[in-house]
Amino acid sequence: MSFSILNNISSLEAQNQLATTQSNLQKTLFQLSSGSRINSGADDAAGLAIANGLQANITALNQSANNANDGVGALQVADGALSQVTTLLNRAVTLATEASTGTVSSSQRTALDAEFTQIKAEIDRIGSTTTFNGTSVFTATTTSIFLSDAASNSTIGVSVGALASSNITNGASTADLSADDLTTDTNAQTALTDLNTAIANVAGIRGNVGATINRLQSAANVISTQVQNLTAAEDTITAANIPQQVTNLSQYSILNQTGISALAQANSQEQSVLKLLQ
Repeated sequence: MSFSILNNISSLEAQNQLATTQSNLQKTLFQLSSGSRINSGADDAAGLAIANGLQANITALNQSANNANDGVGALQVADGALSQVTTLLNRAVTLATEASTGTVSSSQRTALDAEFTQIKAEIDRIGSTTTFNGTSVFTATTTSIFLSDAASNSTIGVSVGALASSNITNGASTADLSADDLTTDTNAQTALTDLNTAIANVAGIRGNVGATINRLQSAANVISTQVQNLTAAEDTITAANIPQQVTNLSQYSILNQTGISALAQANSQEQSVLKLLQ
């Protein structure tokens, strides 16, 4: 056995071991307090990059689900308005049918036509003032619902079409009620034909709206599944293994205490050199 007062190798080794233990103890405490396995790039650089990419995917998908639901909301507003238009058109059919019979007087037809005129005005008002989030619902412009996972993008076109008493269109079929009146039985019968076309067109528009609602809801459901799966994948990468870290905490806490004791003993050994001088 040799003694040296220049260097305390035992103390240096104890210090190194203690520093390693304290570093591991600190990482364990970080993971337990944060719940995350990766608290800095040094913990797992590759895992951090993958996790950040997954988080970007999840964020974009969550907003895409909101976009799809907003599209559903706009179409539901349109469908509700079209339902009221159908009610108005059915009332107009009643008026036109009544005005078509020969037992109705001219003054009565004038009264019927006055209500018919108000029905057309209300259809015009619904078409021009129905909005969702400040944007007109009934427009010839197609609204694109943007969906993304931050890596790839897609859009779903939403189009209801313009709505007015002069333009109730579904595909190639257009009903124009603007020039119709119920002032004569002949005019009333012509109006009745146009009203039947208008009712059929509104039903067709509502069918298209309903199909698009179903598509957007399906897209939102798919997105929800993607978010669930990506969140599970991201959690697998970043989440701390709590039972393992609790075990590590006990291990490193004990090692930290024994390391401090060992360092104290290594430092005290140098005192034995003094005995040689006595």
